[in-house]
Amino acid sequence: MPTVTFSQFANTRAPAWSTGNGPGGPVRRRIARLAVLFSLLFALVSPYPLAAKSGPADLTELSIEDLMKIEITSVSKKAQKVSDAAAAVFVITQDDIRRSGVTSIPEALRMAPGIEVARIDAKNWAITARGFNNFMANKLLILMDGRTVYQPLFAGVYWNMQDTMLEDIERIEVIRGPGATLWGANAVNGVINIITKKAKDTQGGLLTAGGGTDERGFGGLRYGEKVGEQTYLRAYAKYFSREAFTNIAGGRAADAWESGRGGFRLDSDLSPDSSLTVQGDLSRGDIDEQVLGPALVPPYAKTLNGSDFKTANLLTRWQRTLSTTSDLSLQLYYDWNDRVAPDNRQIMNTFDVDLQHRFALGSRQEIIWGLGYRYIRGEFSSDSLITLDPSRKADELFSGFVQDNILLIEDRLHLILGSKFEHNDYTGVEIQPNARLLWTPHEEHTFWGAVSRAVRTPSWGETSGRAVEAVLPPHTPDNPFFLPVAVTLVGTQDLQSERLTAYELGYRFHPTDRFSLDVATFYNVYSSIVAGRLGVPQIVTTPVPHVVMPINADNGMSGKTYGAELAGDWRVLSWWRLQAAYTYLQSLLDVEEGSLTVVENSDGKSPRHQVSLRSSFELTKEIDLDVWARYVDPIESLRLPSYTTLDLRLAWKPLPGVELSVVGQNLIAGEHQEFYQAGAYTIATKIPRGAYAKVVWRF
Repeated sequence: MPTVTFSQFANTRAPAWSTGNGPGGPVRRRIARLAVLFSLLFALVSPYPLAAKSGPADLTELSIEDLMKIEITSVSKKAQKVSDAAAAVFVITQDDIRRSGVTSIPEALRMAPGIEVARIDAKNWAITARGFNNFMANKLLILMDGRTVYQPLFAGVYWNMQDTMLEDIERIEVIRGPGATLWGANAVNGVINIITKKAKDTQGGLLTAGGGTDERGFGGLRYGEKVGEQTYLRAYAKYFSREAFTNIAGGRAADAWESGRGGFRLDSDLSPDSSLTVQGDLSRGDIDEQVLGPALVPPYAKTLNGSDFKTANLLTRWQRTLSTTSDLSLQLYYDWNDRVAPDNRQIMNTFDVDLQHRFALGSRQEIIWGLGYRYIRGEFSSDSLITLDPSRKADELFSGFVQDNILLIEDRLHLILGSKFEHNDYTGVEIQPNARLLWTPHEEHTFWGAVSRAVRTPSWGETSGRAVEAVLPPHTPDNPFFLPVAVTLVGTQDLQSERLTAYELGYRFHPTDRFSLDVATFYNVYSSIVAGRLGVPQIVTTPVPHVVMPINADNGMSGKTYGAELAGDWRVLSWWRLQAAYTYLQSLLDVEEGSLTVVENSDGKSPRHQVSLRSSFELTKEIDLDVWARYVDPIESLRLPSYTTLDLRLAWKPLPGVELSVVGQNLIAGEHQEFYQAGAYTIATKIPRGAYAKVVWRF
């Protein structure tokens, strides 16, 4: 019997099992080859007379010096410059998103060092920070404008349900390392906050449309209007349809999907000292999914079809400035999602309220404190061999935090102390402190260090779930017994929280307005990680006689990870910019005797080395060329080789407000695997080469 991890009782059987050949293969291959030749031709000529004729020009909207001054909010829950953050922070700007040619938020996250983004198939990604990657990765907190998209069923994120109009994203703040002191449980290895533009900054109309080999068709429409003296409103709608990929057997994977989404945002200055934001979204997605699930009768498997989701959310944020050194904010949101997988249905309702106050204490201290309450009600049902007991559950989370930023030496040395205090329904009270030091000996050099504690609380599935992961037919080499054996994952009520103690050091170097370098190192010590322990087999007579081989959830894994992350930004010439990122990660995990895990060696499911290099050219004021190359090390435990990808984007602005672009993706590697989600009834899927064209019209 193969070793397994303790799955968190969601739809783990992806990529889906499917057969058949995809239509249009020869035509798609010809289009891809033409895109490669076309893009390479422009890449070869990019540094030459075409650029020289245009003269010096601004490559992007922001200079490197301006980028260091971008105000971020996710590190300290207040506005601060990137250069002043005592954390490993990377900002993906709107210009980065536009020039990269990505069509989804997961693809954009590939730009950040320390983040692992592995595409499983056309509809699923495995995303994490600093190790422990999985389709249900549960140590990375994701926020959309401050609204958490955490799924209580397995403490992770369904990435195919997270989307917005990419042109409306102002920036994505990527924090590697614990953020639990401010954001609470599950902000263990990092925090990603996707922040959209204010309605005031999206006035007028915007229309996008395009299509290609894998992006069968997509489009979006957004319009913003001033509706009061100091009130601005925008509304948007978008749709896309994506082609199915190819599985390793050469057939058409059942992972084609389409999704539509719409929403609005209203920003109003109620007075010179207060403001109000109200925003909301609705979405629906349909996935052509087919999986082969377990069954207790011959042939001990059954085909399950169809998957879809619906989501809705509404957020309100009120902010008031009390003085030049004090402000207050109150945020409330409601989030609803209904996800139907081939073998289960999950309905989740979340209500969250968060109060925050910042004030100065004397001339050398700035204190931020806050209180929070979250109520989550969930329903789960399944026609397959998955159950939750209870199948309906309501959880409450009470929290408070305080953080003190102490100025030790004027403009040189800061000490930041703080802690989060939470009470949850699984493990009771959790305390998550941290201490950070920020030293700026010179305006060109910044050093920082941190010691933090973070926890990941058990999920509903880990404590109350029961799922048949595989059925071993009788009279076979794996099961010589005369009854079928159901390998069953069983939740444990008294699970402890997973614990992390993290040690971090970082350095930023900004010698000129043309160059910056950011280096972060870390050493993480984990304990009580949820794994599985083999239980005592039992003969069960219902619904048919069979043997249950239980694998009970336990806190039987521990270990450590360490590594380094580097980000460099160099404006070589006024029309040429290079951006590089490098990640090194080493994982050393230990399993208690009797526990089971899919981590078959010290490398786990994460590549040891990742490299990203982006080169942006402004050939003329009307023509841009962007080249993005990435290298990813092998994942030995999954027997996946290394791969190198190359994306090329050529854009032309023939008229004011109009941009036409052609993008080629994955031009070097061709069809390749990036990840394989372990499970007895899954089949690996290849990530194909692709190309698409896009038009953007601002009016």
